Amino acid sequence: MKDYIVRATAADNQIRAFAATTRNLAEHARSVHNTSPVATAALGRLLTAGAMMGSMMKGTDDLLTLQIKCDGPIKGLTVTADSMANVKGYVYHPEVMLPPSPIGKLDVGGALGTGILSVIKDMGLKEPYVGQTELVSGEIAEDLTYYFAASEQVPSSIALGVLMNKDNTVRQAGGFIIQLMPFAEEELIEKLEKKLNNLPSITTLLEAENTPESILGIVLGDMGLTILDTMETSFYCNCTKERVEKAIASIGRKEMKEMIDDNESIEVNCHFCGTKYHFTVDDLKAISVNY
Repeated sequence: MKDYIVRATAADNQIRAFAATTRNLAEHARSVHNTSPVATAALGRLLTAGAMMGSMMKGTDDLLTLQIKCDGPIKGLTVTADSMANVKGYVYHPEVMLPPSPIGKLDVGGALGTGILSVIKDMGLKEPYVGQTELVSGEIAEDLTYYFAASEQVPSSIALGVLMNKDNTVRQAGGFIIQLMPFAEEELIEKLEKKLNNLPSITTLLEAENTPESILGIVLGDMGLTILDTMETSFYCNCTKERVEKAIASIGRKEMKEMIDDNESIEVNCHFCGTKYHFTVDDLKAISVNY
């Protein structure tokens, strides 16, 4: 099944909701970055959130970046998404291995520790919007819930999950974001809270073969759920050799000259997708002339 996101409203637009299944993109990220199980879970969760939050953006050229810098052994993650839910990302230390958490789960919170979550929205204005909050648990869903409440004043419930197979490939991945609009009635809020408190984990729901539509139906089905649309989401990196050439050129003429004087070819790896770009000394000379 393809990865996709469902966008919906409920309770006469007092609630907006997003739900996604993202197993393929999480597995692609795992294979590209050779991530350990706990790093796969962390990156898969942030990629899922990035895809859904990217789909909230309005403009075709709008870009969203989620960045976590932390003191745990994973040290950080970066995810970028566009408004078409194309998403890419990487973990600073993909090899990190940790014992399970006290409840027997992959210890994402232990891998991240304490740190800062940054949400950067580039909407074509002079300066991008940057919101920052401290990590409250390192489990990512709770951290984003806190971000929405503290930085955007939007009460939200966020669930993100990645379930692994015994061979350490991704078995299930997905999540939801449910948000209350400012005019939401108190009675509705209480009803929603009760529903969410009794909800199984997102991976349990996915493992029971629930789709994003049926997951939203379980939570909001008796609240006038209206599915607005669905959109595919995938791991997509837009790196090209030309973009890498521009990045090399940006390091400055002095550094370029030093690389050329070394008389050795160089290899540049894309952080996001792992693609290797090879440049000979003649390539470097051409870059120094053309840019």
